[in-house]
Amino acid sequence: MTGDLWQSSSIMAKRAVARGEPRQRHELSIAGQGGFHYVYGPYAAPVLTVDPGDVVVVETEDAFGGVITSEQDSPTAKLKFPYLNPQCGPIAMRGIGKGDCLAVRIHAVETRGEQPAGTTCIIPEFGGLVGTASTAMLNPPLPERVTKVHVDKSGVRWNDKITLPYQPFIGTIGISPEIEAISSLQPDYHGGNMDLPDVAPGAILYFPVHVQGGLLYVGDCHAAQGDGELSGVAIEQRATVTLQVDVIKDWTFAWPRLETEHFLMTIGSARPLEDAARIAYRELVRWMSADYGFDEIDAYMLLSQAGRIRLGNMVDPKYTIGASILKKYLV
Repeated sequence: MTGDLWQSSSIMAKRAVARGEPRQRHELSIAGQGGFHYVYGPYAAPVLTVDPGDVVVVETEDAFGGVITSEQDSPTAKLKFPYLNPQCGPIAMRGIGKGDCLAVRIHAVETRGEQPAGTTCIIPEFGGLVGTASTAMLNPPLPERVTKVHVDKSGVRWNDKITLPYQPFIGTIGISPEIEAISSLQPDYHGGNMDLPDVAPGAILYFPVHVQGGLLYVGDCHAAQGDGELSGVAIEQRATVTLQVDVIKDWTFAWPRLETEHFLMTIGSARPLEDAARIAYRELVRWMSADYGFDEIDAYMLLSQAGRIRLGNMVDPKYTIGASILKKYLV
């Protein structure tokens, strides 16, 4: 299948209440959002309540809250930790509760705002190859640097010689934990700041629900990112995100899952990095066993030969790994 045709055979289409059919359309603008959220939790009132199958178009701010506007800006002076990575929502769904699954189909992630619409930078004591607060080093931080880039569907113009592919995705998306309030900078079992490039248009995310209504949050969109988000910052952008939400009743599991045309993926976040990989692969083994008839040991052995992993980030408070297997091996 090509394009959107595979969606008719997706888990969402087969098992969700609305069977993958789009229903009412809603708009959540920056003005409609009002104040952003910097934690994922059950304590904020929903900004919007929708029904299974509804489509929501959300305007998101960039991870910096839009305050870095030129290459002369100082991230240290402009950014006010921990008020980073602003999130839209929460969006509640009627008829969903603990023990259910919230399915989120990503229809589009579109760059918005004036050019240069993309921003990346070096933030002192943040990144994969520097000393940080938790990996303490005596050497001085790297100097700050801001790079602004033109972004459109033809590519990301890094400089006069290099144009990167335009591969937009959602860096931070997830649902409310049951009781915690977790920083929007941190990924965990609820989703959050996973920075996983597969969370892109065409994919379907599956989240285990912990509270009534699910409470979906979204923000931090990227125009491009390499595996690991090495310096800690992707090509950050404001975006217009189109999501379709649905509920799969009585389907629960421990960590977020993702489906594309060609593969299934389970997502784990932890430190050290190998624990994130272990979580992701363990959850994939359990999914193959529960839903596809594999003996767990057979699934374990097959993944040793055919499993693939994707490094989302190696810079956040917890690191993120996606473990996947091609669907053709599951039939």
